[in-house]
Amino acid sequence: MTLQPRDSRRARAPYLPAPEKSPRAIRAALLPEDVGDFDREYRGVMTEAMEPLDLAPVRAFIERWWRVAWSSADPEGHRAMLETAGRLARGEEVPTKSVRGTLANVGLK
Repeated sequence: MTLQPRDSRRARAPYLPAPEKSPRAIRAALLPEDVGDFDREYRGVMTEAMEPLDLAPVRAFIERWWRVAWSSADPEGHRAMLETAGRLARGEEVPTKSVRGTLANVGLK
């Protein structure tokens, strides 16, 4: 896969509409490649919460996947972010921009 420059003027988080913070809304907003992981983790976290009657893991699960669902509102940008994160995790060189350049690119400076 080769990375192509993207039009950084497109609307994206936090300007993308956020899904509701419910498992059903989050799942509906996910990209197809993420739904299986969501379902598996949802079943696991619900099982984990039953015995101690502790919803903290469920709340953390919803918050984390809500952010993924929100990011997924820009499928191209979300996939590009995952590709860049994967490259960084593998220790590859990734071109970067200065904060000043990034802010100027999105019209904030």
